[in-house]
Order: sequence, then C-alpha cells, then structure tokens
Amino acid sequence: MDNSSSSSSLVPGVSEASFLQRTLERLSFTQSLKLKLEEAAPVAVIALQRYLSEHSEGQQQLDSYSYDVTVTDGVWRAKCFIHHSLNHFVHTNTLRTGADVRITQCCFVYNERRLGHGYICIEDLSCGSERSALLAHISDVCSLPMLTKHGMERSLVLQSDVPLQLSRKHYLSLWNNDAPEGDVWVTGAPSSDAVLDVSKITLICSLESCFRNASKPLSLLVKIMHKSRLRYYGKFGLKIDYPFQAYFEVADQSGMMSLVLWNELCPEFYQRLSVGTVLYLQNYTLKQSYSNRSRPQMDHHRMKIFNSVEICLNSRNPPSVITVISPKSVLPQWGLPEVSYQFTTRSELDKLTNNSACDIIGLVTFVGRVERVKNKGSKGPEKYWTYRWVHAIDGTSNHPFILEIFSSSQTEIFSRICPMTYLVCTQMRVCQVEGSLSYLTSSCETEIFITGYHKRQPYVNDHKVKTFIQWTKTLKDNIVLQKTAVGGHYCYPHPPPVFTQSITDSSAPVPLVAAADLKKELESLQYREHKKVAIQGQITALRYMKIPNSNDSQAAVQKKQVPHVSIDICGQAVQDTYDHLSTGQTLEQPSTTYPEKVSTSRSKRRIQTRCDLTELKATQSLLSCDDVPAKRRVGHKHTEEEQEHREKQCDSESDEVHEWENPTQDSSVLYWESSNWLQQKQDVSEHLTQGGLYHDSISQKFTSDEKNALLQWCNLQPTRWTPQHNTDPIPPGPCPGYYKVTILGINKQIAVDAAYLPVVSSDEPRAVGLRDDPHGNTMVSCLSSGFLCPLGDTASHSDPALPQPEEILATASELEDAHVVCVLDICHLGEDKVEVLISKLYRVTHMSLD
Repeated sequence: MDNSSSSSSLVPGVSEASFLQRTLERLSFTQSLKLKLEEAAPVAVIALQRYLSEHSEGQQQLDSYSYDVTVTDGVWRAKCFIHHSLNHFVHTNTLRTGADVRITQCCFVYNERRLGHGYICIEDLSCGSERSALLAHISDVCSLPMLTKHGMERSLVLQSDVPLQLSRKHYLSLWNNDAPEGDVWVTGAPSSDAVLDVSKITLICSLESCFRNASKPLSLLVKIMHKSRLRYYGKFGLKIDYPFQAYFEVADQSGMMSLVLWNELCPEFYQRLSVGTVLYLQNYTLKQSYSNRSRPQMDHHRMKIFNSVEICLNSRNPPSVITVISPKSVLPQWGLPEVSYQFTTRSELDKLTNNSACDIIGLVTFVGRVERVKNKGSKGPEKYWTYRWVHAIDGTSNHPFILEIFSSSQTEIFSRICPMTYLVCTQMRVCQVEGSLSYLTSSCETEIFITGYHKRQPYVNDHKVKTFIQWTKTLKDNIVLQKTAVGGHYCYPHPPPVFTQSITDSSAPVPLVAAADLKKELESLQYREHKKVAIQGQITALRYMKIPNSNDSQAAVQKKQVPHVSIDICGQAVQDTYDHLSTGQTLEQPSTTYPEKVSTSRSKRRIQTRCDLTELKATQSLLSCDDVPAKRRVGHKHTEEEQEHREKQCDSESDEVHEWENPTQDSSVLYWESSNWLQQKQDVSEHLTQGGLYHDSISQKFTSDEKNALLQWCNLQPTRWTPQHNTDPIPPGPCPGYYKVTILGINKQIAVDAAYLPVVSSDEPRAVGLRDDPHGNTMVSCLSSGFLCPLGDTASHSDPALPQPEEILATASELEDAHVVCVLDICHLGEDKVEVLISKLYRVTHMSLD
C-alpha cells in the first residue's frame, strides 16, 4: 500500500502490520472479496454516522437508514459500511462509540459506476467492553492515517465527512433528523461590513401586491424576530441533495412575514442566522404561504402580520443573494423594530390559558436524561424526536417550571443543560392537565439558551430578566445544590385520578394495549425510546428487592471480577445486586460479557425457564393457608437445607450459576403472591421478565466536580468519540429498594414484571406536581398514588415515619383477584436493558376506573 510508510504505531506494543491493514490486504487477495476472521483483534469505534439509505426500485427496503462506522486498531483508522442486517445493534446502542468490537466477517464493495471508489462492509461482529482499552492510549484519533485500498488513496469519500454510499451528500444526526450534523454546516462565518445602497428597497407590506401582480420584488432589508428548528424532509426517490427547510419570522417597519430557507442554503446559513440578525435580501421569490404549519405567537410585537405570502430563499431558480449585516453597520434610520419577548414568571404561569405561548427564565435544579419518541405523523422514513424534562426556579413560587424541552436544532446547548445554569426558553406552550401542575412544552419555534450563550441575546435587557438576575444574587450555592438532581426515570404529567381512556382510541397519550401487543412494544423499542401504555389484568405477585448502599456496591465490585447469578425465591435468575448497580445492568438480569454475541444469552433464558419449575413446596403451602396471619405470609425464611438444595438443583441445570446469594443480602425475602398464582403460571404462555430497575433509572445528585460525567450519563451516546468521554462511570444513586410487580394479563396468557419505585421524599424530582392527598400506605394506595405518605423534606432535616416494606406488603391481600389497569412507562436504556416501571394502578369496579 502506498501509504504504508505512515503506518508507524502510535500505541506501544502494536506492530506496524496492524490488524486493519492485514485485513484489507487479505481482502485484496480473496477471490470472493469476502473474509471470515476466526481470531479477530479488537478495534475501537470512534465514529458512528447515519444517513438515508439508497433505495433501488423493486428491492425491499430493510431499513430506512444506513450507517458508516469508523474504527481504529491504534495504528490506522478505517471507515466502513455496516451491513443492514447489523443495524439493530445501532438501534439498541449495542454498537456504540467508545467501545471495542471484533469484526468477524467483512467484504470489500466496489462502486461499479465510479472508478477508484470502494469500501469495507462489515457483515458480522461481536461487541465487547463498554469502555475501549485501545482508546485509553490515544489522545488524538484524528491524527491516525485513514486506511485506503491501493489505487484509492485519492478517494474524497474516505477522507472527508460524507457517506460511503455516493447518492447521499451529508450525514444526519445519529438520533434525530432535526439537528445539524457534520462539517457541511457552516458556523461562525463573518458578517458583512459593506456599505449598502438601501435607496431601492421594498417593504414587507408591499409584497402581497407584488405576488398578485407577478412582478419581481425589489430588495428587502429585514430583521429576524423568530427562528424555527430545522426540518428534514428527505425520503426515498427525492432527487434533492440537501432536503432541509427552516422558517424565520422577519420584520421591517411595515410589518412581519415568514421567510423560508431551503435546501443547500440551510447548511450554509442556518447556524449563522439568529434572532436579531439583520439581512439584506436579493433575488428571492414569493410563494403562497403553507397554511398547515405551526407559527409563533407574536401578538406582543404589536405589528401587522402578513400570512398569505412567504419569502423563499433558494440556491437556484433564481439563486438568492443573502447578506448578513454586521450589528455595528445597522443604522437607526432603517427603522427596523426591536425584538421583544413575553417573559412569564412561575407565579403567573397558572393564570395562562392552555396552549398560550410564553418565554421563561429560571435557574435549573433538575435535568432529566435525554429520551426519544417516534413521530407518529411521519409518512416517510421513521423519525424520532429527542427531548428531556427540566425543572427551573425563578423565586416567585414554591413550584418550579416543569419544562418538556424537545431538541431545537441547538445540539450543543441542548446537551449541556445542567443544574445551576440560567436557562432561557422562548415560545414555550402551556399545557394544562387534570391532576397535575401546569407544565410547558417546546414548540417548533422554541429556542433555548444556557449560561455561556446569553451574551448579545436581545432578551438581556428585558425587565423580568434583570429582576431574575437580581434574585439569583441572593442565593447560596450550597443550599441550591441540595435541591438539584440529574437523570433517572422521570415522566410527566402524572396519570389522572380516573382512567377515562377509551379502549378503541389507540392514538391517546396512554393507549390500553393487549398483553401480546405489550410484548411487541417491548421488542420494537429503540435506544432511549420512551412509551407510556396501559394494560389490564391482575397483580399476582409482589416482591421487595432491597438494594445495598453505594459504598457496599463499590466494595463488592472490587471483590468480584465476574458477575454472579443467583436464584430468587420464585426460581428466577437474578444477578448479584452489587454487580448490577456497579455496571448499570438490571437487578433482574445477568450482564453479557465479552466476547459473547450481544444478543440475549440463550443460557440465561434457559436458567429462568428451568428454575421456574423448582418452586418451593413450602411457599405453596404457606400461601394456601387462609388462617396464616398477613404479616407472616409476607415473608419466608429459607433454612440452610433449602438453600443448599435449591443451589444444587439450579447449579446442575447450568454452568452459569456460580454461587447462590439472596438478592437482599440476608436470608429473608419480602414477598406476596396471590393464592392462585402458582397454578395460574402453569397456563401462562409467556412471562416477560426483562423489565427492572437499572442504574439509569435512579436520579443522581448534581456536583460540579462530576459535571461532565453526569452530562455524558444522561445524554445520548455521542456520534464521535473524544478523550473527554473517558470519564469514570457514575456510581449508582441512593435507593433502598423497589418493588417487583408481576402483572397477569386479563386473559391469563401473558404475564409481565414491572418495577415500582415509590416517591419517598419531596426532594425527588418525581415528587413535583404529585397530588399530596394523604393515604393509608396500603399496597393499593401506594400503587395508586405513586408515593409513600407522608413525604418529608430531607433538606429541612424532617424525618417522617415512613412505613417499612413488610408493613406495606402485609396489606397486599387487597389485590387478590382484583381487576386492575396498570399504567406502565417503558424505555430502552441500551443493549438488552428495557426499563418497565409501573406509575399508576386503577381498580376496575362496575366497569369504571378509579
């Protein structure tokens, strides 16, 4: 190879003939251009990029999107195409940046329509450790040479930031379609200081007559008043290289009108145009406005708004000329309006009507993990929106702003929202729901700004902004920090007091689904995709899973180098609690260790199936006795003989069971089962047990020292790896335990396990907006309300006498044969981790739900 001279090793101990180089050389000499690698060396994933797939007529499209992956062996970088059959590894974040993989089969693909272009296609691989051992030794991956086949050294596709499939000209953001991604997006280009001849310009108020008369309009001089998020409208068969669109509301002294930036002009100008930017426009066109779109609420500007016509800027037919005017060159005599806002304080929020718009500023106290939701209205390739929940305070109310913030095409800001920052959100919409506090959700026109991005923004001189800044000067950081949190499970609004969902209305926020459909929902989830569903049936078993504190967890991790699998009282495989909390795995499943395939371990499923047949006879007889006191029925203490018998029995079934340990660290398990469950489970065709509580399910206290690590933990997996991503993993947050709830579908064919994590303190982010009606702390009332009573405030050192798990489980007999509806929050946390949490229980009485 021509560039082999530059292949000197950058990692100590790695030879010049690196793994990637040898693989490409072997591919060159195989007759079939295909290669199986029996003893593949690990390579590290340093970039993972997505784009719309090529679509050939008459061929079935396996996936809407294709993926290029860049890997390194420490000496070379190689940009490869991922075969469509492996796309599910990306969808579940099993194949991810910063991790090691082993390429076990690959081929070389030539472009038959272009000379000098080809690439490696990865056809099979296995995924390894979460953090790459190779990358720990590399400080600058961009300095590594890019591996190319002999004769293709000048391939711009391999050397530049464009897809390997030549029909596509740009990459999309890895997890949504609305964010700028890649080098093609221009930022920071200088504005113009040129002297403009503004003697021959037209005003916005005259554009409607120009459109009707089909006359060519004169130049325009306008200021941007609102900016929308980016919209990608690419689909199969569309012959447009850059199918993007963005709306702006622009104004001059005569009024306001929409401006649309189209296609190639979006990468060139979208990030350069901000609210307050002044533009000099030439060669634009006028078109009838697209009525079926959202618009910002602009009544507070007190300007005439022209909605029948919109200004269109294109790169051709004709090519529009856009001049960005430097702020110091803007003259007062131009008469351009000032940008105005409608800031609302938290104390004023409850007076606003539903769906009204407002701007807010607050101090962030909680920021949730980034999640995704599928756009149900998309008719083309599937699309996901990314969003996160945020709490912010402004000192005017005891309640925070509850904000549902969707990605607003401001990738860097969206990913860096964290506690103790000043947050500004514009054009938020009010949402009023029964049984919960009002919250704000972002619109297509919402923009967000945090500390470090406020400079020169037009709102800095707003009176309410200045008042807020004065209030923050009275705060003490250490007191505010006590109220902060990051990540974990969070879902809002809370389910209503009465379940009124029609069974036939599948488009409602909480659809009532069949148990079989729930299985499909769980299997089809993609990385960080969140859904809320309801299922009706019976609760047949409850078990309290005690979690040791984080110090115990870390000590246990140091003692144990391999994960352990134990058998719980119901005969199911449970990985040792220490290891689950330290590695982020579920409390219900053993982790998959390298170099196994990333799919769910068959032997793990075999353990669960076989051990389900080994139910304790003592448990069966204990639960069948009606005269046994309730508290005694809650718990069962194993004798040493029983433990030894069960250990030997399950150990003979599988070599994976290394030792038997009780998941609660002692010899007692708190549980309740209905009297019919042991018999009913014989008829159950499937028991969905992948739901559980994970490290990612529990929020963390925020600290400045761990800021970067916490942001990585609650953000989505990045497209590109950088050395900053080598931070130490976050230890689990404090959580004494949770309840594992077994729900049997109403037709008694499918059962599902869900975790119930009650709110136990008013400090928790999930406590905000909860109905604080007192209840008796029965199992039913706790599941119905979502919290234990009374909720205390740890910051004020109040210590309420909360009930113990055995006291709550002692009341579980109320659930015997009860027809219930359970609201479940399901979220895919990556790899094989699927979070299933029960957020609300309704009892069905006389065909009504309460």
